[in-house]
Amino acid sequence: MASAPAAATEKKQGNATEKVVESSVDEKTKESSVDIEEGDEALKLIGAERATQFSEEYNLKLRRKLDLLIPPLCAAVYFTQFLDKTSLNYASIMGLPITGQHYNLVSLAFYVGFLVWEFPTVYISQKLRVAKYLGVNIVLWGIVLMLHAVGTSFGAFFALRVLLGMLESCVAPILILIISMFYKKNEQAQRISWFYLMNGLTQIFGGFVAYVSTSAILALLGTVLSSLPQGVSFDTGEKLPPFKIIYLLLGGLAIIVGICVLIWLPDSPVNARFLTKEERIAVLERVRDDQGGTENKTLKRSQIIEAVTDVRTWLIVLSTLLTSIPNGGLSNFSNLIIKSFGYTSKQALILSTPTGVIHAGMTLFCGWYSGRTPFQWQNERMIPIIFALLPTITGAAMLVGLNDSGQKGPLLFAIYLIGSFGSALSTIYAWNASNTAGHTKKSTINAMTLVSFAVGNIAGTEIFQPKDAPDYIPGKITIMILLCVQIGICVVMRWVNIRLNAKKVAMINEEKARRGWSDEDIQRERERHAFADLTDKE
Repeated sequence: MASAPAAATEKKQGNATEKVVESSVDEKTKESSVDIEEGDEALKLIGAERATQFSEEYNLKLRRKLDLLIPPLCAAVYFTQFLDKTSLNYASIMGLPITGQHYNLVSLAFYVGFLVWEFPTVYISQKLRVAKYLGVNIVLWGIVLMLHAVGTSFGAFFALRVLLGMLESCVAPILILIISMFYKKNEQAQRISWFYLMNGLTQIFGGFVAYVSTSAILALLGTVLSSLPQGVSFDTGEKLPPFKIIYLLLGGLAIIVGICVLIWLPDSPVNARFLTKEERIAVLERVRDDQGGTENKTLKRSQIIEAVTDVRTWLIVLSTLLTSIPNGGLSNFSNLIIKSFGYTSKQALILSTPTGVIHAGMTLFCGWYSGRTPFQWQNERMIPIIFALLPTITGAAMLVGLNDSGQKGPLLFAIYLIGSFGSALSTIYAWNASNTAGHTKKSTINAMTLVSFAVGNIAGTEIFQPKDAPDYIPGKITIMILLCVQIGICVVMRWVNIRLNAKKVAMINEEKARRGWSDEDIQRERERHAFADLTDKE
């Protein structure tokens, strides 16, 4: 526990007012305070100590204003990303000329780019305006996606998928960071679930886009591309192969979303143009007590070291890996599995859509549960992950047990149950957002999480081997084993968190007794250090 921080003074530099925190002495302990000159960007707008109080009614009105802009834009980004990432899954049954082991390699190429570029993109975004950096990446990946309609050879597709992975690797870390800057801890999980549920909705949307006629799509999107053939998936026209049309449509959608992000998504509360100055101050005061900080442009070596030496970081990395291996396989092979039940390619597109409903529903449930208001359950993270994994384990077991049974109904039910596991990753994102302080540490843990995600998805593309088609029994058994292990990891993680929380409470009580502080003194300390860019351990 740090001693009471310094008082803030102001000095003029041109038209700007710079807040300088001077070294002070705690009146009770006579010890020097922590210097916060290297604090967050928020200190440019508010002081180290709380100067303004806002009513609960005002804060609720402000939160509604935030909810009308930030989560919808984050959702649009995530919807576009997941749809683009899984476009290969739809193209695989729409005439894509790449099959067999080449298809597996093209599937993993996305995650190769993702893996290689994750750490650089996270640290580059910390130095720049994060929302603008995100918007540029979205526009570029839309262009790359449209180029998939030009290159049809294995080499061209592999290179384009690598580029796509590089450009999309910044999405989750930036969205998590933006949510953590604008929302309190008990609000973050639900807001993250609002954009993460787009993974489920894209499975619904993508299946119908690949199925319905081009004329219906054009009516829906309000376009006038009359030169396209009459059917997207199964049209016999000779102008363009169906899979190329999908890539052109999805690429165009990504470019539109990227432009919207560049115009409207705020980088941080400090420079959120859609808020008044009073509202920007209120946003920062809302999150002050959470000690999570906001934006800081300085990369701090000490925070990187702390991130990689924290046992919880590696438990999160391992949990992400165990979730991502099944994701890598199912996101590219689920339609082929449904087709193996005895359905046509056209039927498989429609029959895959309920999986998205299960995914979206479980994501919303986990987000709601994580932010429940009773104190003893507040901000729970590991239990919702277990809730998400159990139906998937059951579904995978059913697929193995009912193999060759010919019972299409139970087999479809099993594949739908499998869709629940994806929401576990949204809860992991929420854990990173609400349990990590220090901008560089948070960026590092987010990057490590996403690197683990990429490694898992690369491995996942290989658990469904062509030699195991069409049943893919080894892949289904692998999913069961991995997720059972992950449940054990969640139990360990919860135990570690409970121990650390108890230890922290004991340290605070010891500090109160040593310094003669009251609860009000402790609260004042928390407020003073909220934007000092200190980690959760500092």
